[in-house]
Amino acid sequence: MKTADHKIYLASKSPRRRELLRQIGIDFELLLLRSDGPRGADVTEEVLPGESALDYVARVSNEKAAFAWDLVRRRHLTPRPVLAADTTVTIDGIILGKPADRLEAVAMLQQLSGRTHQVLTSIAVHYKNFAEQRTQVSQVRFGVLTPAAIAAYCATPEPYDKAGGYGIQGSAALFVEHIEGSHSGIMGLPLYETAQLLRLAGLPLP
Repeated sequence: MKTADHKIYLASKSPRRRELLRQIGIDFELLLLRSDGPRGADVTEEVLPGESALDYVARVSNEKAAFAWDLVRRRHLTPRPVLAADTTVTIDGIILGKPADRLEAVAMLQQLSGRTHQVLTSIAVHYKNFAEQRTQVSQVRFGVLTPAAIAAYCATPEPYDKAGGYGIQGSAALFVEHIEGSHSGIMGLPLYETAQLLRLAGLPLP
């Protein structure tokens, strides 16, 4: 399968994912899905009853990619592979989404302090008859966080648009004692798996 050109559509608002795609030289055009408004979100990010973190990120990334590819067809856009992704943090079987406020951000960081948690990022690529998904799981251990460190971090804008209430690419890197897995996956886009799927979809990558 060959692509119409060497570009993809990125169905994500995340600036980290844009930076990571630029890092490996992938040209993209944004194809943003609606996350709120009178008609609600195009794809719900609610966790279903009894849904595991692994099932959750896989479902959401697939639904985002499927919806975005349908937009390509309905709007008669240039056919290109559509890339979507979803990231979540889990500890003790509990999914930690984006904190709604400072109290929730503080509680999340207290929960992660001195312990190992999992960061799951699922990516999905849809293009014509191609639809594939991969999930990357990383283990992240935080050192013990002092109340002052948590308070200082939660006084910044960083925790509030990120699953688990932190971003490893920011000052929360100081919290991380050890990681096992993919640094780019923890940021929100595992580059190895992303390149694998885009090659399969027909994008000419090294």
